[in-house]
Amino acid sequence: KWKGEGTTQNLENIVIGRCYEYIRIVNPAVGEKNCSQIWEAFKNAFINKDPCSILPKDYELFINLSLHTIPPNKSLFWENNQLLVNRFADRGRRYMSLGDTLFGFFGDFLNWCGQADSPGLDYESCPTTMECENNAVESFWRMASITYAQHSSGVIHVLLNGSADGGAYPQPGFFADYEIPNLQKGKISQIVIWVVDDIEGPDIDSCGTHSVKTLETRLKTLGYDITCTDNNKSVLFLLCLD
Repeated sequence: KWKGEGTTQNLENIVIGRCYEYIRIVNPAVGEKNCSQIWEAFKNAFINKDPCSILPKDYELFINLSLHTIPPNKSLFWENNQLLVNRFADRGRRYMSLGDTLFGFFGDFLNWCGQADSPGLDYESCPTTMECENNAVESFWRMASITYAQHSSGVIHVLLNGSADGGAYPQPGFFADYEIPNLQKGKISQIVIWVVDDIEGPDIDSCGTHSVKTLETRLKTLGYDITCTDNNKSVLFLLCLD
């Protein structure tokens, strides 16, 4: 028995439903997609396999079937503030974060894994990243992050949590390890960093200090034009509202 929670109940119904909801309601601009085929490609990435030997490339077919354009200037990367990012991006109306793409929307907040020698899903328990890095969910998000970064263009936005333990820019982290290395420099005009503290939360990190400074230096060294703002008003208003 693994330490992580098992596969989300009714996973197949949820993700096929999400796929149709996305192409019909959330973002019909992506055009027609075969949702049952996308589910099969997703499931075949990890079914019948040792739950600790799933690699990002196992999701390649799933990604190819669900891929669509990410509008320029709409990409919103983040660390340590998923719920805030979801509200701020507003399902692609303001920005299109990874969770607002079809491939990200498909798996957001869900859990899944299979078992070696079994065509079924494991509803009892799934491995955590502490138990093994190459688990079904971790590898899915690595592949999704790489793809999202490769297809982002124009002005790139990054929303970081200035109150996060260990700093706003975690290393290791998805942004540091999978997204920055896969940005396509020729397609990006500017990177805008927003560091926002929790309301009444500690001010641990800000532009030009600690881990944010490390991030700024890294991006400048890579040759990007960057700006950084503390406590962006729009995001702050959203936090105040909550």
